[in-house]
Amino acid sequence: MTPASTRPADLTSHTKGAAMPPAVTGIQRSVHAYLEQHPDERPLLQGLLDLLSTAEDPTSRSVLPGHITCSAAVIDQDLRVLHVRHKATGLVLAPGGHVEPGDRTLLAAVLREVREETGIEPGALCLTPQFLGTPVDIDVHAIDARPDKSEPAHQHYDIRFAFYLASGRPPAIVVQDEEVSGTEWRPLAEVSSPTLRAKLLAAQLDGRPEPVNASALIHDGAGRYLLHLRDHLEGVWEPGAFALLGGGKEAQDPTLRATLLRELSEEVPGLHLSDLVPFAVEEATSVEGLCVPIQVFAGRWTGDPDALPLHEGVLLRWFAPEMLHRLRLSPSTADLLYRHAALAGSSQPVTANATVPNVIGVHLYLEDDRGRVLLGLRHPDSPYAGGMWHFLAGHCERESAIQCLVREALEEAGLVIDPADVTHVHTVHLRDTPEAEPRMQMVFRVRIWTGTPQLLESDKCLEWQWWQPQDLPEPIVPYTRHAIEQIRADKSYSEMGW
Repeated sequence: MTPASTRPADLTSHTKGAAMPPAVTGIQRSVHAYLEQHPDERPLLQGLLDLLSTAEDPTSRSVLPGHITCSAAVIDQDLRVLHVRHKATGLVLAPGGHVEPGDRTLLAAVLREVREETGIEPGALCLTPQFLGTPVDIDVHAIDARPDKSEPAHQHYDIRFAFYLASGRPPAIVVQDEEVSGTEWRPLAEVSSPTLRAKLLAAQLDGRPEPVNASALIHDGAGRYLLHLRDHLEGVWEPGAFALLGGGKEAQDPTLRATLLRELSEEVPGLHLSDLVPFAVEEATSVEGLCVPIQVFAGRWTGDPDALPLHEGVLLRWFAPEMLHRLRLSPSTADLLYRHAALAGSSQPVTANATVPNVIGVHLYLEDDRGRVLLGLRHPDSPYAGGMWHFLAGHCERESAIQCLVREALEEAGLVIDPADVTHVHTVHLRDTPEAEPRMQMVFRVRIWTGTPQLLESDKCLEWQWWQPQDLPEPIVPYTRHAIEQIRADKSYSEMGW
């Protein structure tokens, strides 16, 4: 599948031709993004800022009294960081080194150094959600003179990036014999660089690769899919190919759904999707060769793409699955569309008279003595509504709806409810998308209970909070907001998505 076009801060494209150094503007963006997180380090990095404002190529070894280098914190699922032992100095450091002619970006340079020193290919690495491709650390250190190489004493401004192993587990290491005598994996507390160690320890890392990009699989409910023709320019993922709309997460995005909505508003203002649901997680390869996990959301839209302003790429068009083989399209994107079409019934919308089962969901409407409603923030990895606020809820098993509610309240939040105190207040008959299973979402009010909401299933819910019904949080599951509004209007039944 083709990743979305958003790139980390220093991935600035260049004109074609001879080997060129990384663009200064891209490096400046990386440094400024770092200083936004660490403003107290601005005096320490003033020399670097001066270098970026005066040097044509601040990464060149010939630029003195200092120039830019780069290194990598490669982190496994046990939160250990890869180090290499240098033959010339005996120092044990994170892999890295000088930027070479032809390294298009600092990210490309550091990935090349990792590959050369350890044999780990870029495709075995992915960006960490904690740093999103911005530097984790920038260190200034003095380099002794090397008379044998006619190098005077100078400074290195070492810009450091963090990566997770895409598989979590360390791959086979093949060291660079002429420079490296061995490697070792060190716990975070034993990272050799004090500044890097402090940043990693403070970052709440978990070593788990997860999507940091989001894409929209947009369909019209009648078998057609909306595809985006990318610019045929260097530095664009899959240039000149058809792809899904979307992009990379930014620090201010609370969830990947929010990332996708922001990207759509930037790329195609006026394209509004209200029924986005997680569909799949796919892996792609970035322009630098990194592994990129992408959360794909499915959403329905039936408008005219020619009526939309397009701020990125060449055009938007509807295509039926039988046309996909005629397009320049990554195999993974084509496979994704074929899978969605198959689930939708061979590209045909579900007929109105088809007999299908309806899933029963139960939801707890709980108010405290101030009239506030209890909602939970769903875990971002949740297969449904990750990172969104929602009722305490669950699906009926071989039990009645009230038995299900009592069980879910105890399992998820430690609340003890007497079935006699449960009252039905609303049902939403819901269809998220034309191909989705219809659901009867039943909401029950409980006025008497025992216990205080606890986080008993942290893989599903990050926190419980009480909210005023007229001031609900965002993002919130759309039918949750709808049900609360209907309950306040004293209405017991409604429909959405039909």
